[in-house]
Amino acid sequence: MCSEPNVSFRQLEELSDFLKALSGETRQQILMVFACSGDERTVNEIAAELGIGQSTASENLTALRKTGILQSRREGKTVYYWPNRSRALFLVDELRRYLETCCPDHPEQGVRP
Repeated sequence: MCSEPNVSFRQLEELSDFLKALSGETRQQILMVFACSGDERTVNEIAAELGIGQSTASENLTALRKTGILQSRREGKTVYYWPNRSRALFLVDELRRYLETCCPDHPEQGVRP
């Protein structure tokens, strides 16, 4: 008998948004900037570091912020972004739980990492 998925449809939407956010090459580059240094960064700093336009940086930072992977604060006209590690790890754990439910091991298949 099939067990019920252990995530809600709302959580599936969040996971879908999370995976979409991670799928963009520019977003991955932005996350690598934060991986090298967890310091706050502005749109202009990210744009300069990656050699991309300010609007491209802003659009991608916003997408990452909407999923909760990044957080932000405004100081005057400047917006500062930084990684939200706990949210990212929570979403990874939710994805793992979902995959364990929807993709169980087959009895004849060995577990491959």
